[in-house]
Amino acid sequence: MTIQETKHMTDMALRKIDMKLEVVVIPVSDVDRAKTFYTKLGWRLDADVSGQDGFRVVQVTPPGSPCSVIFGTKITTAAPGSLQGLHLVVPDVEVAHAALSSCGAKISEVFHDAGGIFHRQGAEGRLPGPHPERASYGSFASFSDPDGNGWVFQEVTTRLPGRVDENRAAFTSVSDLAGALRRAAAAHGEHEKRTGGRHDETWPDWYAAFMIAEQSGDPLPT
Repeated sequence: MTIQETKHMTDMALRKIDMKLEVVVIPVSDVDRAKTFYTKLGWRLDADVSGQDGFRVVQVTPPGSPCSVIFGTKITTAAPGSLQGLHLVVPDVEVAHAALSSCGAKISEVFHDAGGIFHRQGAEGRLPGPHPERASYGSFASFSDPDGNGWVFQEVTTRLPGRVDENRAAFTSVSDLAGALRRAAAAHGEHEKRTGGRHDETWPDWYAAFMIAEQSGDPLPT
């Protein structure tokens, strides 16, 4: 077997292995303070385990997230507050902004980037308000935990092509599913207008096709 054939087989094998990001470790200086901060945001407390010599692990999970966050003592050598650019995808950045503000967290105003593609470092290139066309991936709001670890809300309503496997498309929370249903209902209303305003008896199939296409980045039904 040639080197190229071996590499091809390795690449094919890797594509068949699920590699799901499960945990992100964040560096904090005060574990109890961080625990209070994150649980006050409504993040689920999964574990708080102590071991010998001051070792401690706390795990929390944002609502609807398949990936959890871990912090504690003696679990990372990174400097507290040094982790930046952690993204939390939300279906509506303004609703998420209001929810976080109601928890007492300090959060930036909703913004979009001057280049219209992705936000830059710090506050560089920020323009006030959501993306003018409310383009998916284009609206943000940022906040930090007490140590300065930086988080960003990013509004995503329609995924880029290939981003989600349509055979594994899933909704990870009630609000996630409800948001998808509302968008499907609005799009279906326009569909019925185009078809003469007649009631569509197959609307469940249309909804399902729309919701899966939206997640997987395929062309949306009209």
